Amino acid sequence: MARVTTIGFDADDTLWQNEQFFRMTQDRFAELLADHAAPAHLEERLLAAERRNVGRYGFGIKGFTLSMIETAIEVTEARVPASVIAEIIAAGQEMLIHPIELLPEARAAVEALAGTHRVILITKGDLLDQERKLAQSGLGDLFDGVEIVSNKTAAVYAEIFARHGEGPGQAMMVGNSLKSDVIPALEAGGWGVYVPHDLTWAFEHAETPAEHPRFRELADLGALPGLVADLA
Repeated sequence: MARVTTIGFDADDTLWQNEQFFRMTQDRFAELLADHAAPAHLEERLLAAERRNVGRYGFGIKGFTLSMIETAIEVTEARVPASVIAEIIAAGQEMLIHPIELLPEARAAVEALAGTHRVILITKGDLLDQERKLAQSGLGDLFDGVEIVSNKTAAVYAEIFARHGEGPGQAMMVGNSLKSDVIPALEAGGWGVYVPHDLTWAFEHAETPAEHPRFRELADLGALPGLVADLA
């Protein structure tokens, strides 16, 4: 079996906290619209809007904020006060300046593998926001490459791993999303390592490919260097 030479890391909720800030903002959104929709119904309508809009706005805070505004207009039958729209915009702006919180073992895992492998950050979302988070994380200098993509597919992984290494056959993708980080990396011919996070956006849920020979699941990033060593 070909030795792993290139390792891709997801960013949000793999290296640093992200979803918790979306949940906090969504709770605030529910409070603002409490007179118009029950929290569960509002969450359902917001997720439907996000699914519709991801092709228009992409992933990230800006698309989330626009989807909240759209949902507010829908559930109030276009009677939402301008003051509520202003508060939704302010909530999105607060998300865009929130300090980065690294997850446990994130720095240690990247540092350990950067000395022996090519390590690439592969993340999707808004370009400016992802660049901000990477700069604040203090991890930027550890990566041999940074790829901020509009979506994560098998073709995207194949191209990135060919450009930064020997192709997906000798590459590994590590992340908290089965749908975006693991399954398409496996489809491209690489290894897919699932590191679950307590909070994962419903859009990213998928069935675990437990029977795939190149699938692995780890409790946290602290176990990653040992796994990579075992595959050598």
